Amino acid sequence: MTEARTATLAAARAPTAADIDALARAAFAQLPATFRRLCEGLVVQVVDFADDETLEEMGIESEFDLLGLFRGRGLPHRPAVDETGALPNMIWLYRRPLLDFWCEGEDTLGAVVAHVLVHEIGHHFGLSDDDMAAIETAAG
Repeated sequence: MTEARTATLAAARAPTAADIDALARAAFAQLPATFRRLCEGLVVQVVDFADDETLEEMGIESEFDLLGLFRGRGLPHRPAVDETGALPNMIWLYRRPLLDFWCEGEDTLGAVVAHVLVHEIGHHFGLSDDDMAAIETAAG
């Protein structure tokens, strides 16, 4: 290993929640305008891990197994008139599991974040995991 590479690695730091948020914003900006308009009011939060209640509710044993989560009502299931006091649809991106997944794979961190974000936006649009798997398979 070269001296410059060693110095670069020594100065490296793990991407922060703000870094993941910036990657998510950049990925979102690349989506077609029609999709972005349908995401108006959608809130994206980046935290280190899902809380224990979420993991338990979903039957997930390891906090590293959940990369992202959509919470709310998908667009097809929303009432025609906004309900008073209704929480906005939210996407949670989990920093530490995203970093772990990225470190074990070949994709860039930006590609991993974009994939998880788009998957969760799919839930916002009312798609199930099976729906999205079928779309990905058909797309090749």
